[in-house]
This record gives sequence, C-alpha cells and structure tokens, in this order.
Amino acid sequence: MRESEIINLFLRHLKRQGDLPLGDDAGAIRLGDEWLVATNDMLVRKTDVPGIMTPEQVGFKAVTMNVSDVAAMGARPIGFLFSLGVPGDVNVEYLEGVARGIGKALEFYGIPVLSADTNEADDLIIDGIALGRTRRLLTRSGARPGDLVCVTGDLGRALAGLLVWKHELKVKARVRNALYEKLLEPRARVEEGTALSGVATSAIDVSDGLSKELHVIAEMSGVGIEVEAERIPVRREVLEAAEVIGAEPLSLALASGEEFELVFTIRPELAESLDFECTVIGRVSSGAGVYITTEGKRQEMPVLGWEHLSRGENGMYRGVFR
Repeated sequence: MRESEIINLFLRHLKRQGDLPLGDDAGAIRLGDEWLVATNDMLVRKTDVPGIMTPEQVGFKAVTMNVSDVAAMGARPIGFLFSLGVPGDVNVEYLEGVARGIGKALEFYGIPVLSADTNEADDLIIDGIALGRTRRLLTRSGARPGDLVCVTGDLGRALAGLLVWKHELKVKARVRNALYEKLLEPRARVEEGTALSGVATSAIDVSDGLSKELHVIAEMSGVGIEVEAERIPVRREVLEAAEVIGAEPLSLALASGEEFELVFTIRPELAESLDFECTVIGRVSSGAGVYITTEGKRQEMPVLGWEHLSRGENGMYRGVFR
C-alpha cells in the first residue's frame, strides 16, 4: 500500500479529534482566545537521511521538520517532545552527534524539550512532536478565488542535491555547496509563518513537493490554482545542476521535497503588507484542479513529489527526468 492509501485507511476509523478536522499540517485545540497546535513527524534513517548527512544535521532536521508543520499553521513553536528508536549496534559517537543536533535546533528555534522516550528499534528513528500557539489558525482549506499564491525562498535545491549525491555526479563546488545547504541544513520558516497567521487565507509547508502541496490546497479549499512556471523561484545552481542530472529544472522545483518553504494564499491588497521576501507564483481561481502555464502553454500540473512506499514507481523521481 502507498502512504496515501494507508492514511485513508486509518481516516475511515478515526473520528475527528480536537477542534479541527484531520488533514492539515497539524492538529489544534482552542484554549481560550488562542489555539494550541500539535504535530508529529517521524525521521527514519533509512528513508530520510542521505549518507553524507552528519549526525548533528540528522538531529537538527528531526526538530526542523516538526517545527515547520507548526509554522505552516501560523503558530509559534513553544515546545518539542520526541521518542528515540535505537538499533542495538548504534555507534555511540553517532548518537551523541544526533543529541547535539537536537540541542542546537532547540536553541535555534528557542524552544524547550518537554519529554522524551527511548526504545530499541531496527533502525534509528526520531519520532518528534512539536507544540505551538497562535491566535489565528492557518489551514489548507481557506484559499478563495482571487487570492495570490505565494512561496517563500527558492525551490529545487534539496532534490537536485540529493540526485547529485546519489548518482555521484560532478558539479562545480559552488553548485554543490548551494544544493547541499538545502539538502542537509534546511530551516523552518517560523517568523514567516507567524507573520502570515494574521493575513494569509491558507498555508502549507513544502515537505513533499510544491506540486503535491498545491494540489492539496486546491482540493481542500475547493478551488482551482493557476501557476506561472516562469515565476517559480529557482536558483541558478539548480539550473546548472539540472543539465548534469538530465532533468528539467521546473520538474525539480515542483517535485523537491523537504524544502520546508511555505506556500500560502493571500488577498492581493494584503500582500503588500508582508515584511519578508516571497514570490507570487500564481492565483486562486473559481475552478478546480491545478494548472501551470509554461511559455504561453497552459496544462494541468502533474502531481510530482515524494510519497513513502511508492519506490517501485520511482517515488519522488517520477516525471522528473527528461
């Protein structure tokens, strides 16, 4: 079964919990005039950790991926909890590096660790939980026709870096460094998420790929989304790497997961009030589905990106290569 099929199976047996339907980046419960936001995200070394990632980077990423979900809900993180699965043959120095990475991430995001648990496992597993709070909650279902579609940062470096490493491709040091920065040391957009809580109509973090996230917003909001390919922010290092990889730069940008950028929708008159850099890549329409216009040609945007348990179909690489 694919990841999405497993999720749907469980949703048939799980009742709504808290004050939100299931299906957003995190769950939330109203406490007075605020929302308590909670999310959990699991890191497994076999599937989530490239061989070049240091133990400290592994620990840091385990916190980042959880904090990013909280930020996508417009909440400021207030605490972190985790369960640690440890193989019996784990290297002590490796494990200490992971602990240092978790500690550095907690300091970076300014949050305490509230609880932790340890057990034996067949692989290194860090199952994290992040808590946050906000007065106004952002969901994936609030986009409305006429909204602008925006994204923070740039896209494509994480996947391009993964492919360069995986296939041992030769690229310039400048290019490799830029790609590996996003692949190995991503950062959650906490300040941006907090700012968006007061003005955006919907938001989601790019954990599985821009294409998949846009389709989620469109489906959950009951709207259409129109994107201009030329507006999607792609750094020149991705363009250079794409030639070596044998992939389309646009496909890399659409499929690249674990970017942890924020995709959001916002009324045009409120976009000018944002005090951080972002890129307008399209608009929300009254139709359905997600469409992309490239060099004047409009077509349905393919669903590209990562999905666990789909490696038999080449997983995140599907549709990327020329």
